[in-house]
Amino acid sequence: MPDEMPEDAEGTAELPVGIGDRLEARFVDQAGNEQRTLWPDAARGVCLEECGPVRRFPVRHGKRMAPGWWWSATDGRLVHYASGVMRTQVMLLDHDPSVVALACRPVDLGWREREGVWVRHAPHLMARLADGRGLLADCAGHGEISPRLAARAAVMEAAAAAVGWQYRVLRPPDTVLAANLRWLAGYRHPRYRGGELAGRAAEVFRRPRPLIEGVRELGDPVQVFPVVFHALWHGDLSAPLDAPLHERVNVTAVPQARGQR
Repeated sequence: MPDEMPEDAEGTAELPVGIGDRLEARFVDQAGNEQRTLWPDAARGVCLEECGPVRRFPVRHGKRMAPGWWWSATDGRLVHYASGVMRTQVMLLDHDPSVVALACRPVDLGWREREGVWVRHAPHLMARLADGRGLLADCAGHGEISPRLAARAAVMEAAAAAVGWQYRVLRPPDTVLAANLRWLAGYRHPRYRGGELAGRAAEVFRRPRPLIEGVRELGDPVQVFPVVFHALWHGDLSAPLDAPLHERVNVTAVPQARGQR
């Protein structure tokens, strides 16, 4: 195993060849104990999505938004976030049908650069994909990626490729799409599933029709709208989300939808 490393060195030197499979991985196991091993062993042998955050996000005075927790409809657990930008990315991953589990900073990767300096980086998010692969992700703000993040992203990309995973730097989405999903996310919880009403909604919207027409046919809008919004979030109903949602938007049922979560 590598020597003990400092908590977080800057390090932006040229990367050693083949660094992706020679990183140290630090994680907190399900019993709450810190573990260290080589990255390929952790990626292939540890269920990292079940691990707690290896580092938490600090509360920074003067910031408009403090760190918080997002309840994930994907796996029914809380996912940590540090900012509004990061919360949006957690929401997008939670809505992504290819994602089956989410975790916040479950692993910290460390490596030695050519100059001998130890560097450590804990990607903001980890997701397990439906095909079994993992995804490591960092959340970028509205500006350009900093040189520091760019250097670390190159290592994370190599680390992911070495074990057949993916790595992404997540940019903010289109503002209209984000606003629509933020609205639908308010109805993501199973309490809005609707049971028999959800089945009727699938039949009413079997062919595309304006949202309000189908809702009124189903019954009291106060009861029906939450069920329809829940189905739209989970992909059982579909509507164009690249334009603002409104009562006349066309909604249609999705054949072989990914199912209620």
